[in-house]
Amino acid sequence: MSSPVAHPTLTVLVFSHRPEVREAVVMAIGRRPAPDLGRVRFVEAGGIAEVLAAVDAGGVDLAILDGEAQPTGGMGLSRQLKNEIDDCPPIIVTLRRRDDRWLATWSQADAVLVHPLDPLTAAETVADVLRRSAALDTAIRG
Repeated sequence: MSSPVAHPTLTVLVFSHRPEVREAVVMAIGRRPAPDLGRVRFVEAGGIAEVLAAVDAGGVDLAILDGEAQPTGGMGLSRQLKNEIDDCPPIIVTLRRRDDRWLATWSQADAVLVHPLDPLTAAETVADVLRRSAALDTAIRG
């Protein structure tokens, strides 16, 4: 009998100035977005300084940024991180309007989620982005 494969815990940073938005993201994704991935440890950030400090410190596997955050939205923050951080983690931006997806392209986000968050779509999107990131890391190292 083979033993189960141990998966590392993944760190997901969730940014919004509104605690209820952060909670909705965490609840939609859950602690295990896919069976082939490790458990998720969420780190919540209510301000830009917290996001910058967490990403600069390293160890963030994925950042999920609220595109509607105030005073600085997640789309502008995504673009800043992608342009300023050498080893920037993948980023998902959450939006209120599906029609704003084009802005997420400008922000250089790796994916988009639209509120209200559907748990199946949210978990699948997070899992896909994490898998692509892991595959890219393996290709770069290997």
